[in-house]
This record gives sequence, structure tokens and C-alpha cells, in this order.
Amino acid sequence: MSSPIWDESAELALKRIAASGAEYGDIRIQDSSTEHIEGEDRRIASIQDSRDIGFGVRVLYHGAWGFAASSILSLEEVPRVADLAIEIAKGSASIALEKVRLAPEPVHRDCVVTPCRINPFTVSLEKKTDLLLNTMETLHRQSGIARSSASLWACRDRKLFVSTEGSRIEWDLLAGQGECTATALSEGRFASRSFNTPYLRKGYELIQEADLLREAPRVAAQAVEKVKAPVIEAGEYDLVLDPEHLSLTIHESCGHPSELDRALGYEANYAGTSFLTPDKQGSFRYGSPFVSLVADNTEPETLAATGYDDDGVMCQHWDIVRNGVFVGYCTNREVAPKIGESRSRGSNRADGWGNIPMVRIANIGLEPGSATVDQLIADVKHGIYIEGHGSYSIDQRRYNFQFGGDGFWQIENGRRTHMLRDVIYHGITPEFWNGCDGVADRSSRRRYGFITCGKGQPGQSGWMTHAASPARFRKVQVIRGESSS
Repeated sequence: MSSPIWDESAELALKRIAASGAEYGDIRIQDSSTEHIEGEDRRIASIQDSRDIGFGVRVLYHGAWGFAASSILSLEEVPRVADLAIEIAKGSASIALEKVRLAPEPVHRDCVVTPCRINPFTVSLEKKTDLLLNTMETLHRQSGIARSSASLWACRDRKLFVSTEGSRIEWDLLAGQGECTATALSEGRFASRSFNTPYLRKGYELIQEADLLREAPRVAAQAVEKVKAPVIEAGEYDLVLDPEHLSLTIHESCGHPSELDRALGYEANYAGTSFLTPDKQGSFRYGSPFVSLVADNTEPETLAATGYDDDGVMCQHWDIVRNGVFVGYCTNREVAPKIGESRSRGSNRADGWGNIPMVRIANIGLEPGSATVDQLIADVKHGIYIEGHGSYSIDQRRYNFQFGGDGFWQIENGRRTHMLRDVIYHGITPEFWNGCDGVADRSSRRRYGFITCGKGQPGQSGWMTHAASPARFRKVQVIRGESSS
């Protein structure tokens, strides 16, 4: 897949690094294409078609990192950038208080390609815009719908990683997503309801299988029902949370605190630290025995399943929480040795050629249980069923939080009845997860992901998937939120 200029550039950079006396170095070359089509109120509002090409060089010199990057991929530019990375590493080494020691990793030579039936970039623009226009038109057929939107997104990343240790990895990765939203108006109040495909590493077949036109009537009808629904009465409720909603709850209250660099305090000046400090590993009661959270960067189609991370470490499968006990972190080659681990978990990723890789959340999912969704609901006397994403807030240590959602239904005496609005629940992470007393079986497992997970300075966006089956949580405090959707 790589071109001769990519191979020559990599060889040139590594020769420069080796001659400097550095103990390690690598180069990442990346060519990214992104298409994003957005429709609003029965019209195509924007079409963005972008391409971004460049390379980044990392150097570890006497235990300190240097990094430099450029959008000009040429045999004249590569040595300049490599020399700059070496110079930065030497400067860092002169003031470093602690030397970086990399966990060992076998040499890998591989090529990773996203399987797909339909390349989204070969589907005509006319076909895509027709789908969005027809979807919005269908939303507006429902009386009471005031606004509509629909969008399609696709990305292709071609990458080459070569290190001084001998690893050489190529990638040709795809990802896609689509969604639609209906906004209803009643008595001066607005409410929205959405349908979102997951972000997955699949071709355009993801959009075809999701069938936005099939989902649009339901979305519009529920938006109208939601805007007329009664406001939640604050109090204590049992909650049954759907997989899409749980993906955000898992992401914020388990994913981020399980990043080891955060737990060690590396993110304290920006995005916070973590209550899951290393002294808790192997003993801390994170949740009930029903809660097992597994990191799996090997599951096909998920966002972090890229074969290898940007350290050149093979993607893996491991436990974060097992039967309620916190047991594992997301790590890279730099931080894994700091807790006595001999190998990285392969969670080091950058959002492009111009940024240095950092520890990112893995594909962390909630393991299925044995109940059906109907059984979870049947054992709730006074509760709420919640679907989708809404507003959220969580503190710097990922300890105190509150979450909203996209759709809410009252549960009374084991039956899901009418919709509600303005629902927000809050709690403390370990108390909340210890209140989980049931998880649905694998038949209702769904995968939802994120491409906008923020971290780092300069800020980067991480990609990961969180799979779950619906789960039940007891005695959760619910308050009324202001209606803003």
C-alpha cells in the first residue's frame, strides 16, 4: 500500500535517528480523507471533503522524548524534521527529572486493512444526499415536527509506522456513521429525538443496514411524544439504561479513570486525574459482582481495533473490572513499567500525524449477563428506562457525575409506560456501579463509539467503542433538568 516516497522517507528518518545515538525512534506517515455531509430542515447544509497528509517523528534520547512533524513529505524535509526531533529530545534529556523506560515489545511486520463490502468513498454524492433529503422529508411528515437534521460521515486513514527496533506496520482503515434528528414544538417548548448508527470500522453497508428511512417515523413520533411528556419528579428511582446511553456512562466513569497516565497524575493540569489510583488495583470494589468491564481492542469493526497502536504494540484483550473489582489499566510502553507490568496493553494512539501518541481509552465494554431486557424491567416498581446520549458532567477525578439522555420512559410495577422529559441522574461512580444488580444477555448487546474524546495539550480526539447490554441500577438520585432540547 505504501508508496516509494513513504518507504524512502522512513528509511531516511531512521538512519538519522540511529546516527544520533538515540535509544529509540519511529516515524508515522499518515494520509487521511474525511467526508461529512450534513442536512438541515429538508436541505443539504454542508458538504465537507478534506484530505490531510503528513508525518511525525519521535525520538527517545537518554530517557527523554522529542517529537516533530511536518505536512511536507519530501526527502529534503524528512531529515530536517528528524534532526529537530533529535534536538528536542536532547534538550528534554538535559532537564529530565526521571528517565523514560519503554516496556519491551516484539518486532511486528504487518498490514492491517478494514474489511468492507462497499467503500463509502465510491458511493455517489447524489445517492448520499438523496438519502439525507428523503430522511428529513420523512421526519417532517409527522405533525408537530419543526426542525430536522440528518448526516453521514466517513473517514479513511492510510498509515505507515516504522521504528528503529525493526517494526514496520501499514494500515488502511475505514470508519463510518450516520444519524438523524427530529425536533418537535409544542406550546413554545422544543424536544428532540435522535437515531444514530454507531461509529464503526465498516464500509457504507453500515448505513444501508441501519436504514435511516425505516427509523425516521419512529424518531419523529417519539419527539412529539417527548415534547408533550410530563416533567420528571425529582427523587430516587431504579434505572434501566440502554447500550447507547451506557456507552457514555462507561466512557466517562470507567474509561477515563482507567487510563494509567491519568491515574499517575500526568493529566492533572488539563483534563483531571483519576480516583482509580495504582494502590487500588486488584482490591478496590468498583462495582457489584454483576459488573465486569473488559477492554477488547481486538473485536472486529470497533474503533480501537486497529491491529496495533501507535507504539507498534499489538492490540489486546484484558480486564478492567472483573466481578466488581478493579484489576487493570489502559497503558502504553512508557507507563506500563511504572506499575510493574512487563508489556504495554497497546493503548497508545494519536489523532493524526501532527500529534504525539498518548494513552487513550480502549474499547471498554460491559460484559453481558443472563437476564432479558423484559426481566430487568419486570423487577422495577418505580423507575425510568433511558436511551441515548444527553448532557453530562463529571469531576476531575471521574468520581462525582451527572448524566442526561435522549429518551426517557416511566417504569411502574414492572411495565414501561409513557415518556418523560427533563431527566438527569447523578451519583458517585463506585456507589452507582455497586448499585448494578442485573445486566441483559448477549442478544441485546450493542456497540457505540466516540470520535471526539478529548485529551492532551495540544488537544487530541480519541476513537474508541463501548459495547454493552442494557443494565439495571438501583436507588439512583434523579433531578429535573432544564429542557434544552
